[in-house]
Amino acid sequence: MKLNFNKYKNIAYLFSCAIFFVFTSCEEDMTKQNENLSKNFPSQIINNAKIVQRDSGFVTLKATAPIIEQYQLIDSPYTIARRGMKIEFFDKKNPKKPGNITAKYAKIYEYKQFYEARGDVKILTSDGQRFATQSVFWDKKKNRIYTKDTVYTTTADGSVLVGANGMTAKDDFSEYTFYNNSGDLDISKSKIAESKK
Repeated sequence: MKLNFNKYKNIAYLFSCAIFFVFTSCEEDMTKQNENLSKNFPSQIINNAKIVQRDSGFVTLKATAPIIEQYQLIDSPYTIARRGMKIEFFDKKNPKKPGNITAKYAKIYEYKQFYEARGDVKILTSDGQRFATQSVFWDKKKNRIYTKDTVYTTTADGSVLVGANGMTAKDDFSEYTFYNNSGDLDISKSKIAESKK
């Protein structure tokens, strides 16, 4: 019996090529699958977080939260406080009387310098004004705070104002505008009455 070795060589060659292409295509499929995997998971988790921010030695901000998650492995990194956050902000003019903001949820886009607070948001300014709403957005680059939710405000003299369609304000609350507003204003105690005297 005479064997044709060329025939077996060709079959072996074809078989090895087939195996090569199978492994190569599997490797490409794995690469495609890895590209589709989510990178949106926390790179750092801080429990019972206490953050202090200083400017030239002066404390400008103190923040506390039960848990903070930082997402830094994505194109637009952000930080989330899902279980709420309290931030105290200090003014050099009145450092012993800080203002504060509390919310059930907070999200911070660090590079954009954009902050959002949601869920039972309460703001107390250093001069005694109180704001209550369901969401607030702070564009730090533009020094503006805004919301489209109803805002309830109580001033230091006890006057109550309501912005039914939200408000915009400077981030130090030295100026603010309410939309579709109403309220109970005690004009005898306000700055408007003083300017008319």
